[in-house]
Amino acid sequence: MNRINPNKLLHSKWTAARPRNREKHFLVVGCERDLEDNVTAVEIEAVLTRRSEMLAWQELQDASSWLMGWR
Repeated sequence: MNRINPNKLLHSKWTAARPRNREKHFLVVGCERDLEDNVTAVEIEAVLTRRSEMLAWQELQDASSWLMGWR
């Protein structure tokens, strides 16, 4: 399990453990926050294709899916 501080996610780098469509490296380009200013979701963008998707930030804690940094 990756230990993550949700307030430091913006512009962080991630590697997909099981890449699809040659998309391996991702960058967090946005954070969605609730009314109490807590991070609820992140927008990640594939470096290769610039495709983006929204994820619950807790999904990045799953080490079988996401690795911290670019590898």
